[in-house]
Amino acid sequence: MKIVILDGYSAQPGDLSWLGLENLGTLTVYDRTAPEQTVERAKDAEIVLTNKVVINKDVIAQLPLLKYVGVLATGYNVVDVEAARERGIVVTNVPAYSTWSVAQMVFAHLLTVTNRTEHYALLNRNGRWSSNPDFCYWDTELTELADKTFGIVGLGNIGMRVAQIALAFGMKVQALTSKSQADLPGGVEKVDLNALLTTSDVLSLHCPLTDNTRHFINVETLSRMKSSAVIINTGRGQLVDDEAVANALQNRRLAAFCADVLTNEPPRIDNPLFKCPNAYITPHIAWATKEARIRLLQVAIDNVRCFINGNPRNVVSF
Repeated sequence: MKIVILDGYSAQPGDLSWLGLENLGTLTVYDRTAPEQTVERAKDAEIVLTNKVVINKDVIAQLPLLKYVGVLATGYNVVDVEAARERGIVVTNVPAYSTWSVAQMVFAHLLTVTNRTEHYALLNRNGRWSSNPDFCYWDTELTELADKTFGIVGLGNIGMRVAQIALAFGMKVQALTSKSQADLPGGVEKVDLNALLTTSDVLSLHCPLTDNTRHFINVETLSRMKSSAVIINTGRGQLVDDEAVANALQNRRLAAFCADVLTNEPPRIDNPLFKCPNAYITPHIAWATKEARIRLLQVAIDNVRCFINGNPRNVVSF
């Protein structure tokens, strides 16, 4: 059975192994695949794995041997699932592999804002502390998280983990969620949108990207938030209107914006957020701890093995 990985570099840049797949068939791994290369590279494959390479209806129509598409991620919007379903092609994903890692990144960003460790480490490399007349110094506001209000949009696996960590910091946690209050863990309060926006000191986005959540953070929602608030986005870039957030930061109507995802990836160099000193942007790496990538590869390989054995799992196409 021929297996092709179209863009394997992000998940496995050389520190892990595809050996489990090599044992299941004839494996070809491409680090990256441009859209115009997709059909040519996948035309003889029965099994295709993709991370960000799009497998749309037109591509599927040109791959008569294709039986299985494995997405090397939790989100599977890169595949036209309906077109795959019509052809009887199995599509799988890898759920919940990065929950701990993404939640960790949320607080790495938040602590960057409240404690500014990178700022002080850089100053001290250049001699700032060594030349100080006192035993300590600070030139930024330092903030304690205890008793601050942490708002969460979406209480899936990651949102729930983030809530637990926020509670451990002594924060008041509230959530905009479809779950009932009775189904929420102790210490987490279900609130409506207006309460979430007007009372949150920190707002963290963990909802799916839908027509209703696209640009959830926009001029109107920003106008209802505290000027001292911090927004964190480790969900989907399109949840946020970049221009609106940049304007809010520049006009001091928002204290800080932290994001691991942006609307376009890689982003344009002229993205307005890059000009804002209180915008903290990481390059979509919340999922990429070695531990999370080990889980990702193991589940992806197991998904293929289960499909070959006639018992597919993590199927999103049926």
